[in-house]
Amino acid sequence: MAAVVGWFTNWLAIQMSFYPVQFIGFGVVGWQGVIPRKAEKMAHICIDRTLQHFGDLNSVYQKLEPQRIVQQVLTQVSPRMDEYIDEVMYEVQPVLWDNLPMFVKERIYQWARQQLPSRIEELVEDFGDDLDDLVDLKALLSRELQHHPDLMNRIFKQAGAVELQSVINRGALIGALLGALLVPFWVSYPQPWVLPVGGFAIGFITNWLAINLIFAPLRPRRMLFWKFQGLFLQRQDEISDIWAQLVAEELITVEKVADAMINGRHGARTRSILQKHLRPMLDNSMVMRLAAQVTVGMSGYTDLMRAMNDKAVLATRDVFSDPAFNKERAPVVAGVLAGQMKALKPEEFQEILRPAFREEEIQLMLIGGLFGAMAGFIQFVLI
Repeated sequence: MAAVVGWFTNWLAIQMSFYPVQFIGFGVVGWQGVIPRKAEKMAHICIDRTLQHFGDLNSVYQKLEPQRIVQQVLTQVSPRMDEYIDEVMYEVQPVLWDNLPMFVKERIYQWARQQLPSRIEELVEDFGDDLDDLVDLKALLSRELQHHPDLMNRIFKQAGAVELQSVINRGALIGALLGALLVPFWVSYPQPWVLPVGGFAIGFITNWLAINLIFAPLRPRRMLFWKFQGLFLQRQDEISDIWAQLVAEELITVEKVADAMINGRHGARTRSILQKHLRPMLDNSMVMRLAAQVTVGMSGYTDLMRAMNDKAVLATRDVFSDPAFNKERAPVVAGVLAGQMKALKPEEFQEILRPAFREEEIQLMLIGGLFGAMAGFIQFVLI
């Protein structure tokens, strides 16, 4: 019975760490899985730790190979350049644009295509220099985890599947050992309270051990022929690879970072940078500038720039929402994160995961104790 209690309470502690994904209860009475409830906190700690060692988001951006980003933009935008210009002009002055001689339009198309590569290179370089100021990474993580509260569950389950199953199985062994110690006490003192209290102790202790086996000891220790360490810590490299891959594929994708730049709290600054690099496409050519002013009028020149800026924002979304490009760049981001997580000291690696459990440990242990006490009471009634 004690082995069953040990196995069940450890299994229950693991399940309560993951489920329910959303809070179930009334007011303050209820429960939400520890990991979904603390997902945002864990993600922030993870990013803080890794970027603290690597440098900053700008440094990560350099690993993404800015020239590859330039190529992606040109590949996506160049074939549609004429179409984008038509859409902007039809929005600002459809009648005039429709009646403009074709040779003038062709001159505008040609000039824009010639200017595009240098404009994009400078734009990408500017974004890279200011990326830390343009993207609020914590806000991005918070938003994604609010929309997908089960995401951290999937990361933990895939990264720690071996360790979690080991904890459950060891619960049965620990419960059996503690139960064997309880038997002689019960034989000597067959009081009604002995089995429920003993069951509470077994459930409480096995849950306590379940949590601590994951995170302690920090460094490998040897006892006789056995060498042991916290289950997550002894597989730091493998867990780092899995964790980083899932974060790069699900949380910090090129598409989501680009969206955060445009729609985040620094979106106005992003648009200003876009306008700074688009304006010379008109201003640097007398023909382009005169054509624009003739087409839309002096007073409509500002409206034209605004329309161009809005079109550039939409084009940026299209460029970076390309699934193939996101899939190609994800391993680069994952490699950066994984490398830094592997380089963390055991104390630092533990601090990515442990804070979420530390605040809930006593509740998980008390629940394990209560189930153990119930099992002890049932055993007493049956005896």
